Amino acid sequence: MVTKHICQNGVRILVEKLPYVRSVSMGIWVNVGSGNERPEENGITHFIEHMLFKGTYSRTAKEIAESFDRIGGQLNAFTSKENTCYYAVTLDHHAIEAITILADMFFHSKFAEADIEKERHVIFEEMAMVEDTPDDDVDERLWSVMYPNHSMGAPILGTEETLASFTKDKIETYMDENYTPDRVVISVAGNVSDQLVNKIITLFDQFTNTTHQTKKIVTIPKFVHGQTNKESNTEQSHLALGYEGLTVKDSDLVSLLVVNNILGDATSSRLFQKVREEKALAYSVFSYYSAYENAGAFMIYGGTSPDKLTVLEETILQITEQLVNDGASEIEIQYAKEQLESNLILGLETSNDFMNRNAKNELVFGEAKSVEQTLQELYAVDEESVNRVIRNLLTKPYAKSVIQPAKGI
Repeated sequence: MVTKHICQNGVRILVEKLPYVRSVSMGIWVNVGSGNERPEENGITHFIEHMLFKGTYSRTAKEIAESFDRIGGQLNAFTSKENTCYYAVTLDHHAIEAITILADMFFHSKFAEADIEKERHVIFEEMAMVEDTPDDDVDERLWSVMYPNHSMGAPILGTEETLASFTKDKIETYMDENYTPDRVVISVAGNVSDQLVNKIITLFDQFTNTTHQTKKIVTIPKFVHGQTNKESNTEQSHLALGYEGLTVKDSDLVSLLVVNNILGDATSSRLFQKVREEKALAYSVFSYYSAYENAGAFMIYGGTSPDKLTVLEETILQITEQLVNDGASEIEIQYAKEQLESNLILGLETSNDFMNRNAKNELVFGEAKSVEQTLQELYAVDEESVNRVIRNLLTKPYAKSVIQPAKGI
């Protein structure tokens, strides 16, 4: 049972009590991500996520870290294309202390110029790490090809040019415009006490940044079937194909999950069995998807030796063509649904899983969605809906991203 409290300022507080656990997971979710940025702001949402760990007016960055180490808690954050989340996981008797520190970070970060400059260099290194991880890099570049004229296609980390331009004033202006109570959801799950809930209400009922509390300006990104090629100091060639996908509210999204499982998200999938087990073309080959409010993508990745790249791509396209022509079988759909049911239930083993699920449901649907509801949607998937999704997705032109060893290396 998820209960929702809406503060007078619009902040939503979600609580799911799980008395059989000893942990509490709490997340401050802000409905803003890199997909909401203007071109000159690219990367600032992620930059702010980092800066909230750099110290407040009452705690240094070291003191924040030591506070969580001392209570054996976990403190972290992430930025996506649509949301930012600051979260903590602690034992139940440390939960009030944890949310107090999280709120201090959220409301009272200093954004000292010296810290901004240091963190800028940290993120430069994070960018270099992505470039040194070709399966991440090839995906990042694929998004830039699929949505070249929209912030959904821009890197979450930003670019060296935009990152160099961020200042305390720009950070505070961006937060003033985007960190507003109507975009904030506090999600808490675990062995939650009434005292903790009252503390959260007290802390976030004081949020008064309502000057820019307006509906986000939404522009619909246009999918482009382009191509990008990059030479790099790698041993393998890396290939990513991208098809225009489904939005998160599309009624066929659950059917897409089934398609993804059949095509490349399991060891019994068509891609794994044909590409790896039968032809030994790749160690890593899989399909995956991303679904957002106004955009989506369905993608296929494979890594292989440079001399096998063409054969790899041809084999992948043969597999997708066969899936379109013959359709998915009833037994494949049944097995996929059973795997997805298992993944859903086993993916709700910790308080952190419940915290994440509840926040995402609130941000997307504006309400709690029970596991039973989700399972009913899964059970309703049939051959007709699966094969309709296959035809709609895999018969359209695709985008392509390739990274391969530089000549002479």
